[in-house]
Amino acid sequence: MTSIHELSLRLGIAASLVCAAGPAGSQNYPAKPIRLFTSAVGGGADFAARIVAQELTTAYGQPVVVENRGGAGFVAAEIVAKAPPDGYTLLVYGPPFWIGPLMQKAAYDPVRDFMPVVLAISSPNILAVHPSLPVKSVRELIALAKSRPGTLNYASGQSGSSNHLAAELFKAMAGVDIVRVTYKSGGSSINDLIAGQVQLSFSSVAIVGPHMKAGRLRGLAVTSAQPSALAPGMPTVAASGLPGYQSVSTLGVFAPIKTPMAIVNQLSLEITRALQQPESRDRLFKSGAEVVGSTPEQSLAEIKADIGRLGKVIRDADIRGE
Repeated sequence: MTSIHELSLRLGIAASLVCAAGPAGSQNYPAKPIRLFTSAVGGGADFAARIVAQELTTAYGQPVVVENRGGAGFVAAEIVAKAPPDGYTLLVYGPPFWIGPLMQKAAYDPVRDFMPVVLAISSPNILAVHPSLPVKSVRELIALAKSRPGTLNYASGQSGSSNHLAAELFKAMAGVDIVRVTYKSGGSSINDLIAGQVQLSFSSVAIVGPHMKAGRLRGLAVTSAQPSALAPGMPTVAASGLPGYQSVSTLGVFAPIKTPMAIVNQLSLEITRALQQPESRDRLFKSGAEVVGSTPEQSLAEIKADIGRLGKVIRDADIRGE
């Protein structure tokens, strides 16, 4: 998460880059409306994109328009990949954009064809179990699963979804055999978890949080690398039984490759500033997300790490897109 001091430093550096960029850089940017391509209306990416669009419109004095597309990120990404690299056509998307091509053929390469601008927000999952399951920690869950291979099951969304990959990564790292039960909606999966039809899930804080508070579910750990303010007092999976484990759903902003770095850096800072506004942070936090605000270089490194980490799981488990 970017500190105020770091943000101020980055603003100074970006200003220097802009001044040095000259006519070929970003001195006159933006001079026309900016388009943000993202998921279908109503998704988490759409919600974040609209917050960014509202703040950037105010900051730049130019319209910033959200363009919604379905297709699990593929349609929006293909449009942005073919757009002129001038900073006026951007992609706002999460892991389906860079993980999807690992599961099915795509007409773009997330690393070769795109320049990360910023990893904007991050949403961890909660490893939650039915209260009847005799475990109170990740370590105890792993021990139980190893003693009863193939008998515990977990609720999952569609192939490649955040909760699906979180569970498959857990299985691979822990060396346990837990059976996947697929659901079309988060609501039906949680209802079955509460009813004891499935034993565990890796679900968002927004979905399982209220049921944990009511005692209908038991939360064991949060899937982020570090403890999360979204789940106060809850340990991480890594610290409570599975060292090295990390699985979060991160939303990023991307530009076509060859977009001038002066423009990329300027956008990175402005988007981070937009998301760190108190009202924006509060709206995102209530939806189950925390502001990240990473640099373009940090964003690229994290995406490559995520592709490497989950790519092996996807290949080994032969996970295919739906």
